Order: sequence, then C-alpha cells, then structure tokens
Amino acid sequence: MKNHRITFIVIIILLFASIGVALVLGRFHIGFGAIWDIIVTTCCGNEAEPKLATSSLVLWSVRFPRVLAAIMVGAALSVAGAVFQSLFRNPLVSPAILGVTSGASFGATLAFFFAANSALAVEGSAFLFGLLAVTLAYQIGRRSGNSVTSLVLSGVIVSALFTAGVSFLKYKADPYQQLPAMVFWTMGSFNSVIWVDAVRALLIIVPGLAAIYLFRWWLNPIALGDEDAMTLGIDVPKARIFYILIGTLIVAASVSLCGNIGWVGLVVPHMARIIVGSDHDALIPFTALLGGLFMLVMDTLARTISGGEIPVGILTALLGAPFFAYLLVTQEKRGEWQN
Repeated sequence: MKNHRITFIVIIILLFASIGVALVLGRFHIGFGAIWDIIVTTCCGNEAEPKLATSSLVLWSVRFPRVLAAIMVGAALSVAGAVFQSLFRNPLVSPAILGVTSGASFGATLAFFFAANSALAVEGSAFLFGLLAVTLAYQIGRRSGNSVTSLVLSGVIVSALFTAGVSFLKYKADPYQQLPAMVFWTMGSFNSVIWVDAVRALLIIVPGLAAIYLFRWWLNPIALGDEDAMTLGIDVPKARIFYILIGTLIVAASVSLCGNIGWVGLVVPHMARIIVGSDHDALIPFTALLGGLFMLVMDTLARTISGGEIPVGILTALLGAPFFAYLLVTQEKRGEWQN
C-alpha cells in the first residue's frame, strides 16, 4: 500500500470533491457557502437561520443519507466483486454469480406484490431472500462436487429460478398499483433512501468490509490456486465459506437498500486492478474507495442530467458494458485473462 500512497491520496480527494458536488447539485440548489454554514451551525448545536431552514432540511434529510448510501453500496458491491473474482479465479464473476442479486430482487418484488409498502418490509424481504438464494446455491454446489465450477453453476441455476419468479410476479401484478414500483426498484435507485435506511445498511456493510479487509491476507494465495493456499496453511474450504458469507451479507444489504444495480461489482474491481495491481493489501481498500466514488458520480448524474430522475442502474449498465467490452478485448490480447 505504501507504493500507492499518492494514488490513495488522489482517490480520496476525488471522493470528497464528489461529495461536495453531490450535496450542491439537485433540483433544489444549495451553494457551498450555505452548506458550510449549515454544517457549522448544526455541529455547534444551534438551529439554522430562517433563510437556510429549507436548505438545512434538504441537506440533512435528503442529500446526506443519499450520498452516504451511494458510497456504501458502491464500496460493498465493488469489494464483493473483487473478492469473488479472486475466490473463483474468474474475471467474469460478479456479486450476482451466487444468486444473491436475483434472490434479493425476488424478495423485494414479493413484498411489493403483497402490498407491503413500508421500506423495512421491502428491505427485509430482499435481504432474507438474498441469503436464501446463496444458501441454496451453496447446498446444491456442495452436493454436486463442492468445486468452484459446481458452485458457480449452482449460482446460475438459482439465479434463473429467482429471475423466473420475479417475471411471474410482474406478470400477475396489478399494472397500475404494483407493477410500476416493482419495475422501478429492479432498475436500482437511491431516490427513497432516508437516514433510517442508510444506518440500517451501514450496520451490516461497514463491519462486513472491515472483516474482509482484516482477513485480506488469505485472498492472495487463494487467487493463485487451492493447492498453493493449502501449502501455506490456509483452510481453503472454510476461507471460501467465510468470504462467500460476508460478501453475500454486504451485497444483500446493498440490494435491499437501493434495488438491483448491475455492473459495478464487475467493472470497478478491474479498474482497481489496472491502477494498483492484484495485491489485495492495496486492492481491497482502493476498490472500496473507487466503488464509492463511481456510484456517487453515477447517482449524481442520474438525478441531474434530465428533468426527471433516471434509475442509476440504467447508467451503470450504459457505462459499464462498453467499458467492460474494452477491458475484455485489450486484456485478452495481452493474454491476461487466459487460463
């Protein structure tokens, strides 16, 4: 990490600059000076001036929790993607590979179908079905050989089942009351995030990221192969269960908070590897920072580039797919993805 000190400083500066821009931009404009006055006044325990009352309400009730949520979700999806890619030694792996994304999407859609309008009910259902999907994938994979390939194929099977379930619920849903909410949620958005939602996700995502960082040393040997890792005394099956469990928890918490946002966990880890290399000592924290920056920029664009808010999942797909195609072509020519 010491070799990349300047790189980390640059990404941190960019992240804080993006936070400032995200707090200013929006349908209700708040100047940098007003933001500073509001923060200082609040930290001193005083109420905002009458002329800043509306700005203070928008800043603390809408923009701060949204910015926090975007950074957390971007970091969680990106780190989970980096971990899964190393764990399965496959550059095409993403957090959706074990079915967690499709399972969480089914859970949220199910909540909408039964008219569960509270955010807690939707998020809780999404979280539980995300965990259920991974549990099913792991059990199927263990019974079919307990290899990396069987686990990935099990994830594909479970994803297909839950995706079919989502499609069935959309087909049966009320096209005027239920279907719009289902469709908008599955496209991903931070539009309805409030402090309670952000804090609830924070209590899962931050400890999960901390656990991955504390045990990052196992990932370098595992990425080289199970035999190499075992010769170093690493219990590979237990380590794999640990990383899958933690990765699933933070992805499920992210999806339950903002819906299905794709490509982040696939593209950002590759961008991070290009910049800081494959050593997980630097890769894990840098991926978290880069993922948070990427998601925050995407969310800021989603709510400012047009008159109405665009689901952020659309933007991540529009930018992520061409960029990943570029990575695939350039790195395949160099032989970097050949196994």
